[in-house]
Amino acid sequence: MTAAKPSITPDAAQDAFRRALRFLLWLVGGLAVVGGVAGLLVDGWTGVASAAVGVVLTLFFSGTTVVSVQRTAGKDPAQMVMVIMGAWVVKMLVVFVVLAVLSRMGWVQPMVLGLVLAVGVVGSALLDYRAVAGARMPYVGQWDESHTPPG
Repeated sequence: MTAAKPSITPDAAQDAFRRALRFLLWLVGGLAVVGGVAGLLVDGWTGVASAAVGVVLTLFFSGTTVVSVQRTAGKDPAQMVMVIMGAWVVKMLVVFVVLAVLSRMGWVQPMVLGLVLAVGVVGSALLDYRAVAGARMPYVGQWDESHTPPG
């Protein structure tokens, strides 16, 4: 007699993605405060503006990943891959274009912008890992089709 495999519900997966978004918002808030203060000390209001741009880019770059995975969770795997890869290509293009335009601006403090962006993206990846690893979902189980995905 074998024990029934626990079911993996879309609700459990959505909870993990909501945690990841909540962690991202906390990270971005803390990064705005710490990056803004550091930017002010490094280069005055130019440093603050550069930190703010880094925070916005972090939110865009990291937020699109979580939202695109959240929207496609539980759907057709091919559709999920297509949406996630499409979002990745779009966000890479946007970030590179924005950074190219900003590199020509005289008011940008590149060190502050680069550090805020690097800390934000790496921190977000670590928090995404923490949200998924700490989710209350079995690693192995049967997908419960009785639940309908939100949206």
